[in-house]
Order: sequence, then structure tokens, then C-alpha cells
Amino acid sequence: MVFRKNLNKKIASVSLHWQRKYLKVGTKFKIRFRSALTPQGWKTILHLCENNPQLHLKINIIGAGVSGLTAGCYLQMNGYQTEIFEKHSIPGGLCTSWKKGAFTIDGCVHWILGSDKGSSFYKMWSELLPMESIPFKNHEQRLELEVEKTRNKYGSKVFHLYTDLQRLQEYLIDLAPEDTAVIKSFIRPMRVMQKFDLPPVMDDLPLIPSLIQGIKMSRYLEFLYWFLKLKKQTNFTFAEKLKNPFLKESFQLLYDGEEVNMMVLTMPLSSFDKKSAGYPIGGSLSFAKRIEEQYLALGGKIHYKTPVKKILVENDTAVGLLVRNDVIHYSDITISAADWYTTVFEALEGKYVSQDILDLKNLKKLEVFYSVMQFSFGLNGDYKDVPHFSRFPLEEELISPDGTRYKRLEVHVYNYDPTLAPKGKTVVTVSFYTTKREFWINLRKNERPKYRQAKAEFQDKIIELLDARLGGIKDRIEMSDVATPATFQRYTYNWKGSTQGWLPGKNLLAASPVQFELPGLKNFYNSSHWNQPGGGLPIAISTGRAIARFICKKDKKRFTAKKI
Repeated sequence: MVFRKNLNKKIASVSLHWQRKYLKVGTKFKIRFRSALTPQGWKTILHLCENNPQLHLKINIIGAGVSGLTAGCYLQMNGYQTEIFEKHSIPGGLCTSWKKGAFTIDGCVHWILGSDKGSSFYKMWSELLPMESIPFKNHEQRLELEVEKTRNKYGSKVFHLYTDLQRLQEYLIDLAPEDTAVIKSFIRPMRVMQKFDLPPVMDDLPLIPSLIQGIKMSRYLEFLYWFLKLKKQTNFTFAEKLKNPFLKESFQLLYDGEEVNMMVLTMPLSSFDKKSAGYPIGGSLSFAKRIEEQYLALGGKIHYKTPVKKILVENDTAVGLLVRNDVIHYSDITISAADWYTTVFEALEGKYVSQDILDLKNLKKLEVFYSVMQFSFGLNGDYKDVPHFSRFPLEEELISPDGTRYKRLEVHVYNYDPTLAPKGKTVVTVSFYTTKREFWINLRKNERPKYRQAKAEFQDKIIELLDARLGGIKDRIEMSDVATPATFQRYTYNWKGSTQGWLPGKNLLAASPVQFELPGLKNFYNSSHWNQPGGGLPIAISTGRAIARFICKKDKKRFTAKKI
């Protein structure tokens, strides 16, 4: 009896998904599984369960964006069987590009943190991709910014944000020697950041290596000192320290007049300087497809054009997914790497929430990140002498159909990626943040002709502004495209057309209000860029890795991740 009881416990741990599968196939397995009559019979069944890889835990993942693909890769590496369910026909989610005629329009990546050694993100990407084989473009300057009221000592209104820290420091001191001490205080924390892997990548290690890692972690106290010192500093408060009028205005306008925490500027700059934040040639979708290839090579499976209608729950335990055509896919664990709101309040019908979650829904804790209006043009010309990324003031205020007023224009010229346009031609985009996303989403839903008209009229205004700035582009336009918040919401389900989940709050050290688990629900996890305010690819890959480690820990299994 003791022998049978112990085997019962082991067999009970076999995947619920595969119990269901074999029970469905026939009653023979059911009889063997539940009522073996002899010790040898029990041993035979146990051997089948422990040695058949198809009896490993089955995990369904919602969403083939970078979060879902990343989680899938790491889980496959650790012996789990995963399947991804994606409503679109392509991978990537918000990390995407799309073709229009002979041109490719990119909708996401400006740079990849960890594109080369010098960042902990490089370690994570290298666990998924052969990073050495991916071509990256590292720009000499991040931004060319035209100010409005002042000029520098050379009579120019253009501020250059160089990516080389030594060059940037020399440039700033040359323009404003009276601000030398303040400028060096701006550069110094970035040099400190470069000493550390940020964020530190944690692994499940044996005793001695874990002790060594703990000793190394104590070194991060120096970084913490600078972080705490800078956490309340913004581009506005820094600008107040400057005496030079030109530099003061330049820092105030870095984000088009918005006040932004300086860590948003200094963290990327520290990586730019180390050539570890480059743009992947080929664009966003090409990069996402590389992760998809790795996931499939690891044995994962993706169901495209398969939107999830409902997460199935039995006895407060997630047991599977109901997808299109009312097909059911059972699993032992369900992960949503999709939109937070759609998951919690539609797929799960809002049944597993806390007051914190309701406060998030009602925007009492955090605001949703901006959505984007993106105007793209395929131009006949290489525009090699035009800065790749610039912002400049408008002579007259530009009013969007949604009522948002813009005083400046942001232009992105993809003259550095030959894969996006035929030879001798270039893709140029103009982007605006907007919080009036419901205007576009509702207009498309309820009044489609007016939606198209609003896009066309706004596009005409953009063409006039670009024509004046770049010098006669009207006759060179071979392709045009307009993406609105409705576009991003329609293709990715992201709540309110958000492009990066939640907008970060003032306290960058605050714990994220979005946890892996939902209250009262077993065998279900949230893992996407909604898990951490600010979102984006760094959050997507780190949460994908973290959820795999979390599941391994709960399964009492050592997490494994090896460089590709």
C-alpha cells in the first residue's frame, strides 16, 4: 500500500494536459492510470510518464510578441512544452514593420539595449539570438535639436546630442565653459553606470557561484548611490543649474517641452557610448522574426490568426484557452504575454482582481503610455545629408483632428537602413504622441469615412511642413501611410492603443503594481511589457526570462539559459 501511495503521488504530478489527452484517446490509459493492479504495472506507467517528453508540463502562451516569444524560448530550454496563440499573421506584436509597395515602414525600434557587449541585456539577447551575426547601426548622434529662442556662440540654433560621451562633454564645455562643473556632473553618473550590468541578470547557481555573485552584487551600492541622487532630477531641474542660455533651452526642449526624469536620458546614453544600443538593420519585424525562428527551432509551436476568446478556468485554476471557432486547447499553465486589460477584464471577465487592479483599470495608480500618430513616406531620393533624427519648432501651431496642439515636429529619416527602400530612395516618418486615442479608435469604429477623411487632412498638413523643411518633397512622394492609435489597437489589442504599456510614475524605484499572478487564480501568469511601467523591448525580454525562472522555481527545477 505504501508503494502504491508513493507512486500515486508521482503519477498525480504528471501533466494535467496529457492526462486529458490520453483520457480522450481511449479508456485503456484511463484504466491503467487510475487502477494499476500490480507493482509492476505501476512501475510501467511511471516509466512512461517520466521518460516520455510529451508528458512534460504543457504551457499555453497568449501573444507572439517579444514577451511571448522570449518566455516560450526560455521555457522550451527548460523542458516545458509550449504553444503560442497569436491573433495576427506575423510575430512581434508592437515590435513590427509593414510593407507598402516597395517600401518597408518601421513601427517600433530606434535602438536595442544590449546590441553589443557592455550591457546585461546583451547577455539575455545572446541567450536567444546569435547577436554577433546581426548587423547594427550605431549613430554618431542621437538627436539633432533646433531650439526656438537662443543661439550658441557660433550663431547656430541646433543642439547636437552626441552618443560618444567624451565628444558630448567636449562639445558642451566648448559651448558653455562657464558650466564646466555642471556638465561634468551630468557625464559622471553615466560613467558610473557603465561599470555595472544593468539590470543585473540573476541565475539559479550552486552555492559557491551564488556566493561569488552575491559579493559582486554588493558593488552595486555605488550605482544605487548615484541612482538615489538622480532619481528626482529632470531635464528641467538640470537646466536650471546651467548658466548658458543655449544649453538651458536645449535641455528644456529635449522632450519637446515635457519634463522627464533624467534617468530616461542618461541610461540610454551610457549604452550608446559603449556601442551597446544600436539599431538592427532590417527593422523591427526582421528582429522579431529572428526570435520566432529560435523559438521554433527549440520545438515551440505557434498558432497564427488564432485570437483567444476566453481563458478557461475550473475551480479557480486556469486549464486552457478557448480560441476562434470555439476550439479548446488545454494546458497545465497559461501565460498571457498579451495586453493587460484584455487579459484581465475580457479573457478572464474581471473575476480575479484586487482593489489595486481596479485602481489600475480606473487609472488611479498609473497613466497609460501615449499612443502614436505616425506618418510615413517613401521618397525618391537618398537624403544622405539629412540628419537621421531631428526635432524643430513650427512657425504656427499644428492642430490634430483629435484636438492635440503641437508646436514642434519630429522627423525620422531612415537613410541608414538600405533594406527599407529601393536603392536611391528613403523612408521618412513623422511621429506625434497623443493621449486622445479614444477619438481615433471610436471614429474608426463608428464613422469610417470621417476617420479616413481626418487621416487624409492631417497627412496633407504634414506634407506641407515636410516640403518646407526638406525642400520640395511633394513630387518625390511614391508611398504614404498613416498609422493612428486605432491602428495599434486593432493589430495588437493594446489597451487604448498604448505603445509601451504604462507610463512611468515619478518614483522610478516604486514596485510595479502589475504582478505575475492574479489573486485567487492558480496556474496563470501575466508576463508582458505591461508588467513594468515604461514597457518596451527591455521590459519584454526581462519579464519573459523572469517568468520562465519563476515557473522553474515553483516546479523545483534549476533554470537553464545558454548563449546561442
